[in-house]
Amino acid sequence: MFDYTEEMEQHTTLGTGELAGWLDALPTLPSDVPDAERIDRIRMLEDLKGAICAAQAREAVALKQSVIAAETRAGVPAHKRGRGVAAQLALARRESPHHGDRLMGLAEALVRELPHTMAALTRGQISEWRATLVCRETAWLTVEHRRHVDAQIAEDLASMSDRQVAATARRIGYRLDPHSIVNRAARAVTDRRVTIRPAPDTMTLLTALLPVAQGVAAYAALSQAADTARASGDPRSRGQIMADTLVTRTTGQTRADQTPVEIQLLMTDQTLFGDGETPAEIPGHGPIPAPIARQLIASLEPATRLSLRRLYAHPGTGRLVAMESSRRRFPKSLRRYLAVRDQYCRTPWCGAPIRHIDHTRPHHAGGSTSIANGQGLCERCNQIKEAPGWHSTPTPDGTVITTTPTGHHYSSQAPPLTTPTPLRPHRVDLYFVGQLARAA
Repeated sequence: MFDYTEEMEQHTTLGTGELAGWLDALPTLPSDVPDAERIDRIRMLEDLKGAICAAQAREAVALKQSVIAAETRAGVPAHKRGRGVAAQLALARRESPHHGDRLMGLAEALVRELPHTMAALTRGQISEWRATLVCRETAWLTVEHRRHVDAQIAEDLASMSDRQVAATARRIGYRLDPHSIVNRAARAVTDRRVTIRPAPDTMTLLTALLPVAQGVAAYAALSQAADTARASGDPRSRGQIMADTLVTRTTGQTRADQTPVEIQLLMTDQTLFGDGETPAEIPGHGPIPAPIARQLIASLEPATRLSLRRLYAHPGTGRLVAMESSRRRFPKSLRRYLAVRDQYCRTPWCGAPIRHIDHTRPHHAGGSTSIANGQGLCERCNQIKEAPGWHSTPTPDGTVITTTPTGHHYSSQAPPLTTPTPLRPHRVDLYFVGQLARAA
């Protein structure tokens, strides 16, 4: 059986070319082999994934050290050195720049503070996620205590489940430094928040991160309301009652479908007025089926305020096209348009909600306040874009080319809102953006 560790030792100077050769060779593995050989291959490929993750961690730490050293020689202030390196790491791994700090933190912890976990990852005995669990559950400890946990857990690390790894690391850490638990809990309270993300079948996940007492109390109140309603003959399921009660108590309405909110619903004229099947879009959520969009419009009550604005999509690409402005700042209408067009942060693989409407080419460098030179970004990506060596360039077809300090290029385009119609090049889809605001 192929032993990748021996192969790696024979090629101690592996370069990009050799790694690319491995990538090309993997699809050519012989198919006429016994099933036992297939299992061996699957296990070996899993081991390779772990070893590759360890190599990525070493490369990430070396990159940061190299960048900081170069910036130190260039006289960059200490507090600005290494800025943007984590984002470069994330883009190279096709991850959101938001995850860059987590990836870099994991790499530095493995290389500098968790030698046994790093060794297990290098040998392919554990996955990157299992290494992440050890890192996460020891992050609040001193370096000395962290290394103690690493040594204590090393022998059984490869055979434990994810839950066992997390629980064991946490248990040893608690025993070493019980006082830090209180301090950590106090800091965690400041991270309380509510988030939302799309779910299948036109649903959404509303999540709250709360202190344990508040979370348990909220759940208990919803449970009690459901039990009371069920005892009174309410035909809804317990889960349905809890969900509806959450909505009514949060919004102050008497019914869950009477929320006093404003949403944007983007759909073609055929979807809105006819029987078209082009999905509608809710910015920040994603596509919803055309029949459900029409049902949503048809079910509006008289108190609902509805305003419509017309937008046009390019017949060949399905992307929105629009206007320019001579202002330094994007006017409100143009900001709304760009938010609808881009839907999420334009940085590749980010996907975070849009918080800033940004000039792709800076205004001070001659960039216009226009649709062609505008993009929606999250707060973090907008800050990273201002780091030394980062550049963004718009192209005539709407692509934004992001260039990192190492000279690597990453491109992104606004998502199409309709399927391109190459067979009907003269058709222009008319979109309506409806702002639905139900009176409180």
